[in-house]
Amino acid sequence: MLPKLNLIAAACENMGIGHNNNLPWRLKTEMDYFTRMTSKTKHQDKKNVVIMGRKTWDSIPKKFKPLNNRINFILSRSDLVLSEYKDVYSFKSLADAINKLNEHNFKNLYENIWVIGGSHIYDECMKSEYFYRLYLTRIHKAFECDTFFPALPEGLKEVSDEDVPKEVQNEKGIDFTYHVYENVNFKD
Repeated sequence: MLPKLNLIAAACENMGIGHNNNLPWRLKTEMDYFTRMTSKTKHQDKKNVVIMGRKTWDSIPKKFKPLNNRINFILSRSDLVLSEYKDVYSFKSLADAINKLNEHNFKNLYENIWVIGGSHIYDECMKSEYFYRLYLTRIHKAFECDTFFPALPEGLKEVSDEDVPKEVQNEKGIDFTYHVYENVNFKD
């Protein structure tokens, strides 16, 4: 069975996702949604895996590293010193990370796989055979950004997920909506 990559991101009107290696907005409701979605498992003895690039890892404040109750995978061409962290792995490529996910002993440790950025990692994952779903928060306002979500591929259909609110959210006068897109080309 293929690993299923679920991508999760928030993007503003121009599909911006970052500015100076930070989120351009501070929306607690959206951050709580991200935490809930990437942490929630059906089985208490399992955790979810979050896959991110080095810049995304670097953008996480030290007090929140590693992302709590999740197995953190960091993709980086550079060697990273991560020995101080528990449940954190570094890989040179997405292929290396997938190999780890497919290891017999490791398969029993995780339930879901979430890709959390950045732009290059999203793009690579959406082009892979493992791309299953995109959980995209659309923020209905423009923000200054220097990093953008890649173009959405052909073959996505919007679906519902019982864990995803359907109504428009509003915080600090900013409207945002949650969307789930499934890759119709994914072969389970």
